[in-house]
Amino acid sequence: MKLDFVAAALSYLIPGLGQLTQGRVRKGLLFLVCLYALFFYGMYLGQGKNVYLPYYHPEERGTLSRVASDLYARFQFVGQFPIGMAAWPAVYQYFVYSPDDKNPPLHGWMRAPGMDEINQLQRDSDKTWDLGWVYTVIAGVLNVLVIYDALAGPAFREVKASPPGAPA
Repeated sequence: MKLDFVAAALSYLIPGLGQLTQGRVRKGLLFLVCLYALFFYGMYLGQGKNVYLPYYHPEERGTLSRVASDLYARFQFVGQFPIGMAAWPAVYQYFVYSPDDKNPPLHGWMRAPGMDEINQLQRDSDKTWDLGWVYTVIAGVLNVLVIYDALAGPAFREVKASPPGAPA
């Protein structure tokens, strides 16, 4: 069994791109359309404020320990990140975050909202904000399966040849 690491990396970047490069066009387009529809519909339900990596622990000394602490505070991002490039603006916003920035990069898209804004979203709206992040997590986790499909290839059943004249 030959593993296709390039196709797996491409499917991480854009869901289904690895399958498209392998010539499995219908499957690749199905993955691309369905996973992006699920992810961006979840973003729509969450008013664009449910995919982010919070900046809660600036007092941590090392970058790795700060990222680990912040991932622990918002574990949903671990499930959202595998959607690929669609989640990268949140990572960018995390590393350039400044609480005093009045004009954040990307116009604040996928920037961690403040605690007051999160409380307002959860208190004053219905459950669509929560449902939105669930949709984005499901899209990210399903893309892990798409990446594996691109890596290992399609599953085939072994067909045994039957002798001539034998019932099928």
